[in-house]
Amino acid sequence: MYTMTKQTDFVLTEAPVAWTPEALKQVSDSLEGHPPEDILRWGVENFGPGLVQASSFGPEGIVLMHMLTEMKAATPVFYLDTDLLFPETYELRDQLSRRFGKEFVRVSTDLSVEEQAEKHGPALWSREPNLCCQIRKVEPLRRYLSDKRAWITGIRRDQTATRANAGLVEWDRSNGLVKLNPLAAWTAEDVWAHIHSWELPFNKLHLQNYPSIGCWPCTRPVAPGDDPRAGRWSGLAKTECGIHLQPKAK
Repeated sequence: MYTMTKQTDFVLTEAPVAWTPEALKQVSDSLEGHPPEDILRWGVENFGPGLVQASSFGPEGIVLMHMLTEMKAATPVFYLDTDLLFPETYELRDQLSRRFGKEFVRVSTDLSVEEQAEKHGPALWSREPNLCCQIRKVEPLRRYLSDKRAWITGIRRDQTATRANAGLVEWDRSNGLVKLNPLAAWTAEDVWAHIHSWELPFNKLHLQNYPSIGCWPCTRPVAPGDDPRAGRWSGLAKTECGIHLQPKAK
């Protein structure tokens, strides 16, 4: 476990051989009310090179990579490249690479979009979006995380009902490792205040009514006042790609 000598100073003591959901719940509860940097520092100090950050190059991920950079943490940042991302997203990726001096780890399926069409039919995302996400996001993620100890995400509790109870630190049953959600208690306003305060780059599509940006076939702009995620999988009974969905505990 760990002790805190002051709010932002963590000292390792006797770390467990394997983190249990119960132990992580205690850590998460103790970190409530702390700034995201404290959760990140806890992760860096406990998991070292076994810790990675996921980013879709949304504002939350940008805030987290900025915090890690300010901490001088060498935590790798990876992204799930479905080969269906917006050109603006790839442009932002390169801009962020220059800004932070990082090479991002590309994680993808071996199945090209053309091969997927040959196997499952064209535009799978419009007919079976869950299968498309499984092939192009969920399975590559699980392979990449299979030898990692912990990962950092940008999910916030106010994004969707399925994220409302996210802990700052929790056990990821789907992938079998520790999951850190340092921004879980933040709001969209908090995120954008950090972006603007530090003059960080962000996706130009956000200025065109795209509050949440995924793959181009499954993302549309939303009307002012609509749910920020209303533009994802519009018209389909789907709100998550699946990488953050947890199986029910047995």
